[in-house]
Amino acid sequence: MKKFITNIAVVSCMAFNAQHINAQKVVVNREVETTNDGKMLLGNQLKEQFLKAPYADWYVKEHDEYAIDQKAVDQLRKQKVNTYNILVFMGTWCEDSHRDFPRLMKILEELKFPDNKLTVIALNRKKESPNGDEGLYNIQKVPTIIVQKYGKEIGRIVEMPSTGYIERDLVEILKKDDSSVIQEIFKK
Repeated sequence: MKKFITNIAVVSCMAFNAQHINAQKVVVNREVETTNDGKMLLGNQLKEQFLKAPYADWYVKEHDEYAIDQKAVDQLRKQKVNTYNILVFMGTWCEDSHRDFPRLMKILEELKFPDNKLTVIALNRKKESPNGDEGLYNIQKVPTIIVQKYGKEIGRIVEMPSTGYIERDLVEILKKDDSSVIQEIFKK
C-alpha cells in the first residue's frame, strides 16, 4: 500500500510539473521601442503584425509588387511543400528582411501554406530573440529561412536566395530532400 501511495505521489508531482512547464507560454507579437531604430518587432510574430505601422510601409509594397515565379510555385505544390515546416528568422530593421520576408509570405499565400506550419521570429540587431531560439539554429544572418520535415532541417536560405528567387531556392531544397529519401530507401 505504501508503494502504491508513493507511486501516486510521484505521478502527481510529475503531472504538476508538466502542467507548470506547459503554462509558460511564448509571448507573441512583442514590439519594443529602441533608441536608434524606433519600433521593432521581437520574438514570435504572426503575419498580421506586419500589416500594422510602421512595418506595413515596407511589407505591403514589397509583397504587392513581387512577381511570383509561377513555374517554381507549381513545382513546390507537386513536391508537397505544405507538408514541411518553415521557420523564418528576420529583423524589422534589416533591408534584406524588408525585401525577402514579404516575398516569402506572398509565395506561401499563393501555396495556401498552413499558418500552423510557419514560425516567424523577429530578432534585434544583435540577432537575438527573447526565447533564444536563434542559438538553437545557429543564426548568423537575417533573413534565414529554414525548411524542416519531422523536426529535422532539410535546408535553409541565408540572407538572400542563391537563385535570386526564394521559390526557386525552396524547390532546390525540396529536391535535395527527395533525393535523400530515395538514397535512404536504396540503403535498406
